Amino acid sequence: MPSQRSWIRPYERQLPYLQLALDLLLIVLNAVIAFRLRFEFSYFQDNARYLLPLLLALPAAAIYFPLFNLYDSWRGRSMIPLMLRVAAAWGLTIATTVTIIFALHYGSSFSRLWFTTWAIGSLYSFGLIRLLWVAGLQMMRHKGWNERRLLIVGAGDLGQVLTDRLAAARWTGLRVVGFLDDNPELEGQNYRGIPITAQVDQIETWIDRFDAHEVWLALPLRAQDRVQEILHLLRHSTVTIRLIPDVFSFRLINHGFTEVLGVPLIDLNASPMMGSNRFIKAIEDKVLAGMILLLASPVMLAIAIGIRLTSPGPIFYRQERIGWNGQPFMMLKFRSMPVNSEAKGVQWGKAYAKPTTPLGSFLRRTSLDELPQFINVLRGEMSIVGPRPERSLFVEQFKDEIPDYMKKHMVKAGITGWAQVNGLRGDTDLRKRIEYDLYYIENWSLAFDLQIIGMTLLKGFLSRNAY
Repeated sequence: MPSQRSWIRPYERQLPYLQLALDLLLIVLNAVIAFRLRFEFSYFQDNARYLLPLLLALPAAAIYFPLFNLYDSWRGRSMIPLMLRVAAAWGLTIATTVTIIFALHYGSSFSRLWFTTWAIGSLYSFGLIRLLWVAGLQMMRHKGWNERRLLIVGAGDLGQVLTDRLAAARWTGLRVVGFLDDNPELEGQNYRGIPITAQVDQIETWIDRFDAHEVWLALPLRAQDRVQEILHLLRHSTVTIRLIPDVFSFRLINHGFTEVLGVPLIDLNASPMMGSNRFIKAIEDKVLAGMILLLASPVMLAIAIGIRLTSPGPIFYRQERIGWNGQPFMMLKFRSMPVNSEAKGVQWGKAYAKPTTPLGSFLRRTSLDELPQFINVLRGEMSIVGPRPERSLFVEQFKDEIPDYMKKHMVKAGITGWAQVNGLRGDTDLRKRIEYDLYYIENWSLAFDLQIIGMTLLKGFLSRNAY
């Protein structure tokens, strides 16, 4: 049955032009508003030169904005990458405008306050209008408007997982209207009320019958030949065809898609600390570690004096741990044990049974013995947030006993982490801790880091598992 609610679809080809026109209008409006805030309008009569930045920025934006794919469909995707693209495209537009202005020796002819207000106001407007647009579309899609109807080939686990996720995210406007499958036993059955037919070879007929906008191929990896046959069946069709990689059977870490020399690649396991993420994480660590060391320096000095007065030996305890990419580093702690306490060997867990100095028990219980690790952070050996590092002896043992154990080393080791703020510290279930560590890696973001830091501060460092 044809959809009566996809009223935007007939105008999809015109939408990018309308969106570009709106962006160009926002550039002009923000220039006028900035001028009004800086000057009186009568001032403009003798300062028509203020048209020059506009005459340069408008064609530059008309070129750069489409190049950054700002008008592609963003259905079902995060807004953060789009906002970063908007900022990059507008930044390049401003850079081009400024370069030409100075090349023409007009650099001193414009108010810097006006230019800055215009640039920032325009960027804010671009972001706001997109947020409002997406919010409006999501509301309509949640009510069943602006739907995109999907016909899924493959009613197995992969097809069902896709259907479940789409059903839980109605705001995407993606609705499964039918399944095709090669299994004749599924003929006439349904999944979540969606009909299943075994007539894959009649796929064009079913596309028309379901009024499907897209065909999604959700077939096993071994079904490459069948995919080719279906593509041949659809050689005369103009319907959008998408291949869904069967990767749900794998443990995916920061999965995504990249392209190298025109060859598409699927990232099954990749560190999130790549490109701009690595830079953001480094800035976060350096700034916060520097501030914490500065603020905690009186406490650290008092602890150092206390260790020196109550126990013979060094102030710091240095121990080799395994960090990012499986590389060893020397982790620092305030010494809480007598010298040579581990001369007979080390044993994982049972930290409560290890001997302590007169001050050591207090340092462990309050986690103050961890403060020197902010020095490791400044050195770039650790991060403030990340999986806790382990000794090489135990890494060699656990990597064969615990599935995906080594994947925790895809990011820098941390002083605190998602496992720790959820009570998994010290002598707790290691397998469960790894699950929390991998969840952190899979879902890393600056906001997630700040959430963990906030939870660490709120819950404090006191813990019955702090040993």
